[in-house]
Amino acid sequence: MSIPLIRLLFDFGLLVLIWLVQLVIYPSFLYYEQDNLKRWHEKYTQKITYVVLPLMMGQLIITTIHLFNDFSTFTLGSFLMIITLWMMTFLIFVPLHSKISNNEINLSIVHQLIRLNWIRTLLWSGLFVSSLLYYLTH
Repeated sequence: MSIPLIRLLFDFGLLVLIWLVQLVIYPSFLYYEQDNLKRWHEKYTQKITYVVLPLMMGQLIITTIHLFNDFSTFTLGSFLMIITLWMMTFLIFVPLHSKISNNEINLSIVHQLIRLNWIRTLLWSGLFVSSLLYYLTH
């Protein structure tokens, strides 16, 4: 299996995941009472990690390999986009989720998750489209 195809598969997995988070999971937080959200959120964050972490690690590893095997504007740009997504995840989203886990819940936190996640949704969508175009043309 080629590196561009493996990349495309990881990028597609994260594309589907981020759109589910954006359109279904984060908005559903608005319908929970505070205690129920805290309880559900603990289960959600634990279980979603089993899906998110392998996809993000796989995407980072295969993109790094691709960057070293075929240095180009595409491989460098996509690598930098992935680093940006990791930074956003750990510097913005993990702290917001920690507030929910620590029962510092209010609607503004959920609205922040939804609003700010549009940036990640667009970045991961752009990453998938660029990987698809790269795969189809190489």
